[in-house]
Amino acid sequence: MKLNSSSFLLLFLWSTFLLGQRYFPPSHGAWKKKEPKEFKINSKKLESAIDFAMENEYSGSRDLRIAILKGFAHEPYHKILGPTKKRGGPAGLILKNGYQIASWGDIKRVDMTFSVTKSYLSTVAGLAVDQNLISTKEKVSTTVWETTFDGSHNQQITWEHLLNQSSDWSGTLWGGHDWADRPPKEGSIDDWKNRDFYTPGTRFEYNDVRVNLLAYSLLQVWRKPLPQVLKEHIMDPIGASTTWRWFGYDNSWTDLDGHHVQSVSGGGHSGGGIFINALDHARFGLLFLNKGAWNGKQLISQDWIEKATASSPAQVNYGYMWWLNKKGTSRFWEGVPENVFYAAGFGGNFIVIVPDEELVIVTRWLEPSQIRSFVKGVLDAL
Repeated sequence: MKLNSSSFLLLFLWSTFLLGQRYFPPSHGAWKKKEPKEFKINSKKLESAIDFAMENEYSGSRDLRIAILKGFAHEPYHKILGPTKKRGGPAGLILKNGYQIASWGDIKRVDMTFSVTKSYLSTVAGLAVDQNLISTKEKVSTTVWETTFDGSHNQQITWEHLLNQSSDWSGTLWGGHDWADRPPKEGSIDDWKNRDFYTPGTRFEYNDVRVNLLAYSLLQVWRKPLPQVLKEHIMDPIGASTTWRWFGYDNSWTDLDGHHVQSVSGGGHSGGGIFINALDHARFGLLFLNKGAWNGKQLISQDWIEKATASSPAQVNYGYMWWLNKKGTSRFWEGVPENVFYAAGFGGNFIVIVPDEELVIVTRWLEPSQIRSFVKGVLDAL
């Protein structure tokens, strides 16, 4: 049977439609792959970008105990309190419309992911907002009414302040002092301890003690372990593997409704945090690319996704524990669209979302200073 011009046009349009459809991988099943050329992507340029990632491995020790202690040596009293794990080599994968178009290294290996954990923690907060357990503008002390938020300064702190790291909370949690986490290069311990407070919401300060405070506060809201919340509402529905884990510290246990429960950490700064493989990261990234929906089911509201990836008043490049590629600071990736957002962790762990191109890019153990060049290289292949 001969095809006329109209038939060819219909066939072309149908093929284009199918390529534009977003694919969701099955639970624990084989992830469909497509060749880059099926999306008119330059394979040689893409291979060159991947070679760049492989050649620019994170320069820190593969023994992450050594890398952590060296990386945070400036912090007084810093020590490892939670589990660690020797890392693997460079690895990652790239999704286009949900399909795997490239991968490198061991993408099934479970490794620490450090502050990428924060974006998962933020998602647990988003679930609480969706279920009307909390409001971002509500003062945390309304719910967490014990001594954690005592004092005129700490009582001003809202959930939003904790989420966008502008709370300037003052105190000690699990033996960690707020002032000892990433202190200024200038001054002494006495200077740091006796600093002036900033009004919550007015100054951005990246601080793991306060992130762990968010995790502890959410534990008081959910009344059950946060890994269980994440598993039930996000990881199981997106078909993640059974290999990921979320740890806290040896001393971060608390009594909750008669049970001894661990409060997890929001990173691996002192050990702990989420241990996970690149494939599960990619599923999580695909959920955010699809604005909280997975294969037709809304797992977390689109409203939350939009709020989490919007600039904070105190930091244009930061939302609710997601980094944003906005102009105005040294964090801007020149040549990369401004609506790109990403989760980032120590040692070159990234989940990068490129909405305009329907891309999710996951990297493990890429030298952090090279992430812009790598992402730009991937985009240049399109």
